[in-house]
Amino acid sequence: MPLVMMCGPPCSGKSRRATELNEFMSRVHPDVHVTLVKTVGGRNDLFGVEAKEKESRGELRSEVQRTLTKERLVILDAPNYIKGFRYELYCLSKAQKTTNCVVHCEIAPEVAWERNQARDSQERYNRNVFDALFVRFEAPDSRNRWDSPLFVVQPEDDVDGDAVYDALYRRKAPPPNQSTQCQPLLATDFLYELDRTTQDVVKCVLSGQVGRGVGEEVSVEPLSGARLRLTHLYTPVELARLRRQFITYCKMHPVEDNRKLATMFVQYLNGTE
Repeated sequence: MPLVMMCGPPCSGKSRRATELNEFMSRVHPDVHVTLVKTVGGRNDLFGVEAKEKESRGELRSEVQRTLTKERLVILDAPNYIKGFRYELYCLSKAQKTTNCVVHCEIAPEVAWERNQARDSQERYNRNVFDALFVRFEAPDSRNRWDSPLFVVQPEDDVDGDAVYDALYRRKAPPPNQSTQCQPLLATDFLYELDRTTQDVVKCVLSGQVGRGVGEEVSVEPLSGARLRLTHLYTPVELARLRRQFITYCKMHPVEDNRKLATMFVQYLNGTE
């Protein structure tokens, strides 16, 4: 179901806010099943090595994709400081036809450093990693669709659980992009027939236009009764390009009757200049 992306620099209280939100949902909306997804690994080892951090983001993305179901609210307790990563998570949520929001935990660097120093030594960031994360942090912007709705929480503020709930459960989910939807199932011989039929039509056009001029028609019988109107003489390269475009379209919009493919391709050619 919905996805909540926690977001913030080091020691901004992301884990505490995620726990508060989890407890709020369990108390006020017991019908909501919450799953907390957290970053795993030592802070300095993880964020101090680019390859390890990239691997960690991949693991988080996979875990979110696995747990994002109709029965669960997923709270991602991680820095999520890269806007491109937040966009990827937004696309995962959108593909599942569900809502999402971002909770941004704001904090001044000096206050965050004081919090860091008050932690146990094993949980502290070292100075280099701490400063680097603040420098690299890309703050969410509510004008970006992947950062909206956006809830900004100051250190002294409480998370507005009711507002988060309304944003997730009383708002219509954005429609998934065509590219993020599951492709329709194709008949076992559909792609073969599509490839063979379009090749045959191209051969008919190339041979049929010989000796003809602009304004005349070319027959593709016995493949189809449809006729191609010549607005110009086609080159093999041009027909190959149009054939690829038509095949791509048909993969997204397959037909049940393969006998219609030749007619559809001719109509497609007639619709291009």
